[in-house]
Amino acid sequence: MPEKRVLGIEGTAWNFSAAVFDEDLVCLHSAPYSPPSGGIHPREAAQHHAAVAADVVGKALAEAGGKIDAVAFSIGPGLGPSLRTAATAARTLALKLNVPLIGVNHCVAHVEIGRWYTKFQDPIVLYASGANTQVLGFLNGRYRIFGETLDIGLGNALDKFARSHNLLHPGGPLIEKLAKEGAYIPLPYTVKGMDLAFSGLMSAAKEASQRGCRMEDVCHSFQETAFAMCVEVTERALAHTGKDEVVLVGGVGANERLQEMLACMCKERGAKFMAPPRMYMGDNGAMIAYTGKVMLESGAVIRVADSTVNPYYRSDQVDAVWRADAGKLFAPGQSETAERGAEAAVDLTGKDAVKTRLSKGYRAPALDSMLITERTRAEARCISAARRAGVPVPVIRDVSKTSLTMEKIEGDVLKYVITPAYAESAGVTVGKLHKAGLVHGDLTTSNMIWRAPHVYLIDFGLAQMTTEIEPRGVDIHVLFQTIESTTEHPDALRAAFIKGYTAAFSDAAEVLEREHEIELRGRYL
Repeated sequence: MPEKRVLGIEGTAWNFSAAVFDEDLVCLHSAPYSPPSGGIHPREAAQHHAAVAADVVGKALAEAGGKIDAVAFSIGPGLGPSLRTAATAARTLALKLNVPLIGVNHCVAHVEIGRWYTKFQDPIVLYASGANTQVLGFLNGRYRIFGETLDIGLGNALDKFARSHNLLHPGGPLIEKLAKEGAYIPLPYTVKGMDLAFSGLMSAAKEASQRGCRMEDVCHSFQETAFAMCVEVTERALAHTGKDEVVLVGGVGANERLQEMLACMCKERGAKFMAPPRMYMGDNGAMIAYTGKVMLESGAVIRVADSTVNPYYRSDQVDAVWRADAGKLFAPGQSETAERGAEAAVDLTGKDAVKTRLSKGYRAPALDSMLITERTRAEARCISAARRAGVPVPVIRDVSKTSLTMEKIEGDVLKYVITPAYAESAGVTVGKLHKAGLVHGDLTTSNMIWRAPHVYLIDFGLAQMTTEIEPRGVDIHVLFQTIESTTEHPDALRAAFIKGYTAAFSDAAEVLEREHEIELRGRYL
């Protein structure tokens, strides 16, 4: 039986592109919109798409010989005017050719073209583009978001910095070129568990150049810092899930330095890494055509009446009905005497646990040294403060520049055994922590141990002493993301955690309201 042949139309933002896919890519044609100055103006981009649509689609159809079994289009997320223009072209063609219509999530299409090219079955995916920066993994029918930007996408941060120096759009390639001639200078490094923030880094980079720092040095440091943040959260997802494959997708993923850093991290962990070629990295019709093809084969088509675009369509809202597998996750009951997390190795063979922070080959040496020293000191300081406040944590025995010796907590890592009862106990523990004026900073079920009658907290490397509501809300948000992405019954576990948290902490309602606000920040283009 011949392969189904699908036309894909991509038009979420700056590029209007069309491609045809059957068992392989048949053709790909694109017409990018290049603003004369500044960033992308949505209406101007849409006008550009409308002007080039007939030519781009016509070339794709002509090269494919005119035989099409379905039309797929990017239904969201994206810029509303651009999305509507592409959708109109797709509907018109589907009706004219009397073939099915398929609405494809733009983010998921990036992931699927990456899986198709790499042949990786169940990877952790770093998706880095203009508007989106996410770390994803697949579980129970959906792509789950382990972490994401809490403010702006990495590509947008690079573009805004470039525009502040009158560099043409897109700014990423120009920054990459300048960065190769630069040296490292310190800039803010903002990792919140598996989440990220780039706006402070971007502002600091602007200020550094205004102070007279060489543009090459600022670009180099901007890249080194932002990319190290992305690689770190990707490694955290690898360590948490136990997966051993990483795929990089999205327009920023074309950057050679980012690919180099991810490859280095994966080599250090014994994981496999791949990235598709540049033609599949930026927004392109091939990824829409391919994802449309696998959706068509699973019956995921839509009526024209139901084809309204969704500028805020998140990857974790998509039912991936074309994937028959459930997605692999850590095995219950897994136990090791020497565990390697995202940033440290823990030796559990002796009477006490010895945690040693590891140097990361992908990070700039000065940045690496600073993070190791600061996080080791912060961990010892915050664990001691938490213990004095009655929070279940290990006893610190000894501290050096790179390692901690502490009480070994004999018990079960919560990610392997979590139940509503244990989640409620975790809520009580976190409530006590926040009441004591501390936030954990990396509140995942990998960093909690059940030892009756309490859930203990470990791994305080990102912890801080603060009573501010924002970091408390981020703490809870990181945990809820973890529960959502790695458990089968997240609603019940969240409810149980909230019950315990509210019982232990009088300001819980305000923090939970802030957590909801933080969640909504991710629901943007």
